[in-house]
Amino acid sequence: MLILERAMKYDANKLAEIQKASFDDESRRFNNSESGGPVGYDSARWQEEMIEQCEYFKILLNGKIIGGAIIVIETNQVHNLGRIFIDPNFQHQGIGMKVMQEVERKFPDSAKWWLDTPNWSVKNHHFYTKCGFTKVSEEGDLYIFEKTF
Repeated sequence: MLILERAMKYDANKLAEIQKASFDDESRRFNNSESGGPVGYDSARWQEEMIEQCEYFKILLNGKIIGGAIIVIETNQVHNLGRIFIDPNFQHQGIGMKVMQEVERKFPDSAKWWLDTPNWSVKNHHFYTKCGFTKVSEEGDLYIFEKTF
């Protein structure tokens, strides 16, 4: 059973571990780099700060943490998908799509979602497009995607 539940400070180490594995796997596969991710992706302390400041959900599969989603609420109707990550061992099983649907259900008043992702992250581009996002611009080495309702 897949559940999204608010992350707690005691989840920070596990979330950092999974986030590091997920982003490093992506970097190895698509960016020819052994490791790499956004600011704080491998830091338990950073996870704790985001748990306090954002809507941070842990993704549970049969009671086990397998990923997370960080939502930044900009206004009542505009939300930023700061991050979504799933343990590489659980990817390609449709979990990401289910998580996105559940995230959107948790914020029914949102009229617009947006996110950024590296220009080299072809897998992310495909996933976000499949979720209904459209690439709207490029800022340096980042692609900006949006979804409006």
